[in-house]
Parts: sequence; structure tokens; C-alpha cells
Amino acid sequence: MSRARDLVEVVARALAERPGDVIVEEFDEHGRTVIELIMPHGELGRVIGRQGRTASALRTLAATAGELDARKVSVEFLDD
Repeated sequence: MSRARDLVEVVARALAERPGDVIVEEFDEHGRTVIELIMPHGELGRVIGRQGRTASALRTLAATAGELDARKVSVEFLDD
């Protein structure tokens, strides 16, 4: 597990009403680390935030954490 994945998981669980239902998966695709955040049905809006500000901030944090591991990181948000 990478620092970026851990960071995404902690933030997503803190925002979710049902933190146990949050799923975070990490895989490599074309030389880039992709983190999929799967939120329980109806809770995706909590992690996206108003006008996508929370999602943008989470992507920025993940990218910065990825730089510490010398990786390019992207975050995808999925609804269960």
C-alpha cells in the first residue's frame, strides 16, 4: 500500500456516514498509480463536495503523497 492510498482511505472514511462500507483499491495502469474510491450508495456527494472542491483537494493530496513515493497518482471516484 502506498501513502497516497492510505491518505485517500482515511479521508474518505472520515467523510462517510458508513465508513466500513468504503472501498479503496489501488493498481498500476500505463505507468501511473490509479486509486479507485468506491463509496456506498448515496454517499459519493459527500466526498465530491460542493462544485467538486473536496474531490479536487483529495486528488491534490494524493498526487503530493505519490510524489513522496516517486509515483504519479490519479484518483477515480465510483458509486457502489
